Amino acid sequence: MAHRLFFIITFIGVPISIIGSMMHWNEILLFTVFCITIIALAGIMGRATESLAIVAGPRIGGLLNATFGNAVELIIAIIALQNGLVEVVLASLTGSVIGNLLLVGGLSFFVGGLKFKRQSFNVYDARHNSGLLIFAVVLAFVVPAIFAVKMTKSETMTLSVGVSIILMVLYLAALYFKLVTHRGVYVTKETEDVAEHEEAEWGKWKAIIILALATIAVGYVSEKLVHTFTTVGDKFGWSELFIGIIIVAIVGNAAEHASAIVMAYKNRVGIAVEIAVGSSLQIAMFVAPVLVICSLFMGSRMPLIFSTPELVAMVTSVFLTIAIMNDGDTNWFEGLTLLGAYVIMGIGFYLL
Repeated sequence: MAHRLFFIITFIGVPISIIGSMMHWNEILLFTVFCITIIALAGIMGRATESLAIVAGPRIGGLLNATFGNAVELIIAIIALQNGLVEVVLASLTGSVIGNLLLVGGLSFFVGGLKFKRQSFNVYDARHNSGLLIFAVVLAFVVPAIFAVKMTKSETMTLSVGVSIILMVLYLAALYFKLVTHRGVYVTKETEDVAEHEEAEWGKWKAIIILALATIAVGYVSEKLVHTFTTVGDKFGWSELFIGIIIVAIVGNAAEHASAIVMAYKNRVGIAVEIAVGSSLQIAMFVAPVLVICSLFMGSRMPLIFSTPELVAMVTSVFLTIAIMNDGDTNWFEGLTLLGAYVIMGIGFYLL
């Protein structure tokens, strides 16, 4: 049912986006249309990727999910970089990390907890992800910001590239670890049951064609969306930081967020945790490094240096999430705690 709605919105939204851009409609209206269209396209891309993952098998499927999981946000960020909006891109990365951990994790735990008093998931997987979160966010993001104080711009960029390469190598190693050498350790009964009964929604070639067309459409609509940021920011009093952290992050991940919440409601909270934490790790260890490398070939270079409020938000989000999920079970109150933290941060970034 959901994918039909995504297709309907896409078939309406993409033509309206093209016509509205050509006829120079009101930018606030266009901003709304672009956001809704991108959310629908993200949902379609997610469905296509899932179908390809099922057809290709668990190992290749895991790699496909890792590669295309945040494709929409990566496309938006690359286009924003091309337009010199480095602060928006860094803010969107921050927003994705805290949004996945606090908003998605919080809503999943809260919604699932209202139906089930206690929900459990793989504690070993949670602890494994906790270590990666501390490495990727606390170490790889905080250390460059500290060293950059005593460095030139050139040295800061060199450090950022070095950190980015290490993050990508470790991310690929983590995929190999979970999908190949230690796959049995991190497969729960819940995951096995889901995998056994899963059937591909679309055939291989249909999924590839849909994924390709959706990616092209996302690229076009994202480019138009980026050009509305200045007008929207001036109209509503939103800073580039707020647009990146709240708006871009939510739009780019909305379809995936909804999937996590539905899984928790169905008592598959392990999958919801994997979506929330896995997406944060993918942003920190893959998307951010790729953007740093891509910026080397653009007019605006993007060092991996976040502002102090961004770093504080990400670090506190990581430690709060670890404290809540490291025991392997959760409830609605823990979800509400995560949501409360997200709202506090959202207010702070709005007023900053």
